[in-house]
Amino acid sequence: MLHGPANPCTTADEGAHGCSNGIMRLFVAIALPPEAASELDEVVAPLRPAWPDLRWTGRDAWHLTLAFLGEVDESVTTELAVRMERAARRHPCLSLSLAGAGAFPGANRARVLWTGIQGDRRGLGMLAASAGAGAQRAGARPANSGRGYQPHLTLARCRAPADMNSLVGTLADFAGIPWVAKEIHLIHSRLSANPRYEVIGTWPLRGALGS
Repeated sequence: MLHGPANPCTTADEGAHGCSNGIMRLFVAIALPPEAASELDEVVAPLRPAWPDLRWTGRDAWHLTLAFLGEVDESVTTELAVRMERAARRHPCLSLSLAGAGAFPGANRARVLWTGIQGDRRGLGMLAASAGAGAQRAGARPANSGRGYQPHLTLARCRAPADMNSLVGTLADFAGIPWVAKEIHLIHSRLSANPRYEVIGTWPLRGALGS
């Protein structure tokens, strides 16, 4: 867990998993609680067999991304931890829920299927802005900087554009249970045939128990 200096790259084969020559693929996110993940899985699971060409995400990949940092030099992780701690303690806990569905760039020729976020979206946007600004000050410029923040949780991806209107319609009325986000995480994405996600830092939001 990264609360100070860390060296996640320690084995000879890390290059195959997203950490090579001190370069790490990182993003800042809020984790989905088990209850909300289970509820979403019950809704999504029946849809997967009818859409085998989509690359469906699983529970281990269900994070609410605040800032995607992309390829980051390991040397900045200590300063990044300091900045993320400061960003987290400036913002209160957030009441959120999953709801509805959509597709990027559009349902007619979609490459990404997602479910949306309801609740304190304004507070979520402010937290995302703080995380992105802190990362930039640490020397890890967010790959998505300059774009408007669109809170969502990715459900599936498609290599070629696909008509996902029916999927979006099926999920349109989905309304998940509300939950409270109490912390943010710095996550190391290890790319491979089966991507793995390793939490390397966690910081409580203001007002969270023990903060």
